[in-house]
Amino acid sequence: MSYEIRCHRHRGAGGCQERGGMISLNIVGGGRLGKSVARLAHDSGRYRIGALLCRSRASALAARDFVGAGMALTDLAALPAVDITLLAVPDGEIAAVAAALAEAEVIAAGSVVCHASGVGEAALLAPLAARGVYCASLHPAFSFADPARAVAGFAGTRCALEGDVAALPLLQSLAADIGGVPFVLAPGGKAAYHAALSIASNYLVTLHDLAARVAAQAGMTDEVAAAVLGGLMRQTLDNTLVLGPQAALTGPIARGDAGTVAKHRAVLSAQDDALYCALGQATASLAATRLTAAQQRALAEVLGMLAV
Repeated sequence: MSYEIRCHRHRGAGGCQERGGMISLNIVGGGRLGKSVARLAHDSGRYRIGALLCRSRASALAARDFVGAGMALTDLAALPAVDITLLAVPDGEIAAVAAALAEAEVIAAGSVVCHASGVGEAALLAPLAARGVYCASLHPAFSFADPARAVAGFAGTRCALEGDVAALPLLQSLAADIGGVPFVLAPGGKAAYHAALSIASNYLVTLHDLAARVAAQAGMTDEVAAAVLGGLMRQTLDNTLVLGPQAALTGPIARGDAGTVAKHRAVLSAQDDALYCALGQATASLAATRLTAAQQRALAEVLGMLAV
């Protein structure tokens, strides 16, 4: 992808990307994500790390040592002018940091600022946008539990982008250069995007916990349950990703077997039964096109959707 960055001068602004040259990048926040992205960008050979800014000098120095480049800073007003500034700070601090950057006038109009929140939109950077900065968000769908492991395993990670269309080409290139696969969200779609990730990730864990509790009632040891449930969950996930949810769905609800569903409910605790019924109702809706009207009604009754 080719693009041209125009250099806008303002008080305190310095360099900008030279055509065909390296892209300059600042990282505000030297936590796990910030260090990982900076290191990946530096290692790509396409980016010059301007500064790594942290609350403490020790954190800034540790981030610089991990990345292998950049100035270690604690003073926001000392940030050098660059093409891209990534705010890798907690979600609750993004708006305040953006306001402070705008007040300090250290971000040049026409440059790009992005944050890495999964649920927050580019609107969190409004004070900078008001000064002519191109604002966006870049969220890698990846767990940065350990920076060294993140750097080693980041390749192929999907990276969600949204915000000012003028910022997207540069950020698409950044995502690709660090090994990611960028995609652009619909305007206003950030909350739905993050909800989808949470459902797919967090609720899968909750489902495993529910299944493991019920398996224990059958006398299955933790080791046996992990092997049986883990194998089935992996196989089912592979099937639904390849075939789609409707085609991959199997089991008593997909067959319209209300009697088996009733037997399931009879052995569950009140808490687990409530979860089973909520999930069962959604599953019955998913299976509706393959069920007769009588089967749908029987499932609705046994799952508490209709008065018996």
